[in-house]
Amino acid sequence: MTTPDRGRPVLELGGTHVTAALADPGTATVLRRVRQPVRARGTAEHVLGALVRCAGALDAPAGQVWGVAVPGPFDHEKGIARFAGVGKFDDLYGIDVRAVLLDAVWPRPGEAVFLNDAHAFLLGEWRAGAARGQHRCVGITLGTGVGSAFMVAGRAQHEGPGVPPQGRIDLVGTGGRPLEDAVSRRAILTHYAGADAPADLDVSEVADRARAGERRARRVLDEAFTTLGAVLAPHLRDFEATVLVVGGAMADSWDLLRPALRAGLRDTPVTLRPAGLGEDAALVGAAVHAAAVP
Repeated sequence: MTTPDRGRPVLELGGTHVTAALADPGTATVLRRVRQPVRARGTAEHVLGALVRCAGALDAPAGQVWGVAVPGPFDHEKGIARFAGVGKFDDLYGIDVRAVLLDAVWPRPGEAVFLNDAHAFLLGEWRAGAARGQHRCVGITLGTGVGSAFMVAGRAQHEGPGVPPQGRIDLVGTGGRPLEDAVSRRAILTHYAGADAPADLDVSEVADRARAGERRARRVLDEAFTTLGAVLAPHLRDFEATVLVVGGAMADSWDLLRPALRAGLRDTPVTLRPAGLGEDAALVGAAVHAAAVP
């Protein structure tokens, strides 16, 4: 049995890194972490190797239930990757990631339970962050793409009033195109610098230029986040969400993001908050998920 001072072992697979950690779901703290870079377009051997090495380096006690936060498309119940046509982790398609972890990680886990990374993020924020005490809340993560979670009393919702298909706001279009053609790292850099944007240019630099008074940078960011708000608005109203929590790398530009997002939401009665736990949110959420396993 896991003791509170040792935490629950968890893994998070992101677009640029893998993190293994011991997280305490009771105190919402991360006690130890190991982080390694990963290439989202790398081979299955590369991605799975990074997961296994990172988990092994944590040196968690044998026989523990690991919580694993991964992006979609993914069969979280079976632990099988379903990435296809999303521009990342495509080489993992059809692989039983649970079996790989249970077989290759040492000390050997007792079980591995999976959940969507955006759901893990919001679950962590609901437990001890910006969504704490909220019955109906929505979370979005802004990075390489747009992740989303709709939650009632700490439980992710995949259908019902206001909930987009599969609970994924990225599946909702805008102007006849996918949302991520307007709001994503790729979209913002393309709209700012064109298809040949420098490889070292990132959204954070565009934000810095906007703060410095560059009109083009500010216009591109305003258009992206206002569009996001307009797409979210009817879903938030129908879902009756009381708070929208924003996380991911772009949330670091909250001073620029919030006004444009609020403009897109117009008069939608929802409180906007940046993530309170930062990069720890998904790790805490994965630990909460693992702790619920009998």
